[in-house]
Amino acid sequence: MPGSVEPLDLVGVQIPYHFRCPISLELMRDPVTVCTGQTYDRSSIESWVATGNTTCPVTRSPLSDFTLIPNHTLRRLIQDWCVAHRSFGVERIPTPKQPADPSLVRSLLSQLSSTSSCLPALRRLRSLARDSDKNRSLIASLGARHALLSILFSSPDHPDLALESLAVLSLFQLTDCTESDCTAIASDPDKVSFLARLLFHPSSLEVRVNSAALIEATVAGTRSQELRAQVSGAEGILEGVVALLRDAGAAYPRAAKVGLKALFALCLVKQTRHLAVAAGAPEALVDRLADCSAGADAERALATAELLCRVPAGCAAFGAHALTVPLLVKAILKISDRATEYAAGALLSLCTAKERCQGEAVAAGVMTQLLLLVQSDCTERAKRKAQMLLKLLRDSWPDDSTGNNSDDFACSEVVVPF
Repeated sequence: MPGSVEPLDLVGVQIPYHFRCPISLELMRDPVTVCTGQTYDRSSIESWVATGNTTCPVTRSPLSDFTLIPNHTLRRLIQDWCVAHRSFGVERIPTPKQPADPSLVRSLLSQLSSTSSCLPALRRLRSLARDSDKNRSLIASLGARHALLSILFSSPDHPDLALESLAVLSLFQLTDCTESDCTAIASDPDKVSFLARLLFHPSSLEVRVNSAALIEATVAGTRSQELRAQVSGAEGILEGVVALLRDAGAAYPRAAKVGLKALFALCLVKQTRHLAVAAGAPEALVDRLADCSAGADAERALATAELLCRVPAGCAAFGAHALTVPLLVKAILKISDRATEYAAGALLSLCTAKERCQGEAVAAGVMTQLLLLVQSDCTERAKRKAQMLLKLLRDSWPDDSTGNNSDDFACSEVVVPF
């Protein structure tokens, strides 16, 4: 780097210019050298190349070789500099883990066909996959997913192999499973039954979570409604997912997240929603709603509640829970447009089915929420549901609930969808 470049300032100290990446101008965390002899931070030069650039950013010379060689000496100097300036609040950068070698991954995948070397190879693959997204992408690109699924469902006499392969699978984006993989699982009752049994694993919550994740991916990735219903209606599936939701604690948030995703996917199947109700899904969802008040988890919980409220037994179960109506009212306009729509839909079903729920909703302040909703920028479906609720609850309005102009509200103009 040219000597005229001034050092940048960080938390009151100056970073030497040769410790900064020429691309990002930030302190390098993983310096690597390219074929032109220039050194860059790994993430910066990888992004540079990924966007189609084929020249060295500093020299503008063509990159004839895209191999990135770790500059260990410079990285140690940077780490020593960080330690020397820690009194200024500079944190020492951790020693980066090097990306997996493609030849090593190929070797490990080839060892999966051998019973004697399969388990060590799976554990090594799991360790590599945990290290970085890049490693996971590499392992997946070399066909690991198909091999892992094969081991998972063909090792009844070797439970360690099955559970380890499931653990490695869970580190990938299971939503990327091919339709053929999902169909192969959904169409095989033995495979579905095996996953259902894992939902009740006696000693490992992680195994239960990983099984639920694969079940969700299978249902979501299968187009056939018949096969989706077959999975959703399989013995133990819904009971296991609901039990996972109940057991999910603050110490393991992934259990709640995966449990909600799996339950929502299963409840999209109309034919088996009554089974979810019988398994105790309404009570588990209300408990989850009490714990999560924002984000995708709350949206999924509300969406699933709305689906189950369309089932008479589900509506009755939600209506019997003292917290259901207050939590649904509280969710309106508090989380997201989608969450508002789901909460309004569930409330509409409950208040239509049970007069008692109407009084509970009014007592919880639903009138103010609904009037704000119909004047907001929320979705048209949410507004339509709010208008229908207002019309339904008109007789329950306290005299002073909406002010002196409550009679002027145009509930008579509600358009009821057929």
